Amino acid sequence: MSFKKLNPPLKEAIERLGYERPTSFQKNVLPKIKSGADLYLLAPKNSGKTTAMIISVIQKLNSEAFEDSPRALIYVKDKEAALELEQKFREFTREMDLRIYCAYEEQNIDDQKDDIYYGVDIVIATPKRLGKLFSMTGIHLGQLQLFILEDAEFLSKSSQFNDVVRIPLSIDKCQYLVFGEKMEPKMERLQDMFMERARVLKFEK
Repeated sequence: MSFKKLNPPLKEAIERLGYERPTSFQKNVLPKIKSGADLYLLAPKNSGKTTAMIISVIQKLNSEAFEDSPRALIYVKDKEAALELEQKFREFTREMDLRIYCAYEEQNIDDQKDDIYYGVDIVIATPKRLGKLFSMTGIHLGQLQLFILEDAEFLSKSSQFNDVVRIPLSIDKCQYLVFGEKMEPKMERLQDMFMERARVLKFEK
């Protein structure tokens, strides 16, 4: 899949940021993600995984805000990863009205609950904080279209794993994407929970 097949605002963002052509990984996975399939996407560092994920999310959400409830939820390992990913998203969405929100520890949870209530499209969250927000009905997932684990090796921590796996029990229909370098035991366990129909795509350098 070439960048030419993306929606116009996203294509303009890619051109503005200087991306001329997709990496081999991106060329292979972008059509598969677009198909709506649940996927494990395993590839080495510097394959273009994060950019592929950002492009896929923006394409799925049609580059525009919609109503109030989140349509994409992205789990990351910690605050630093959340802020870094938020910055990368904002580089792409500078000329769009997509609303991106970071939820992590060290923030006032009542403020976070209010911020999310007033309308967001993409939530980037640490498992612990998202779990707490969900427990206090601080986030509505009824409109969720994408459930994503970024650098999913963080699931090796039992507490992180437990916070992640209880959320899909409350989601009716959603596309699940798990990005990582290699399949770890905890990532594999997701197949018994909500990734039973997922394809495993492994890429080498």
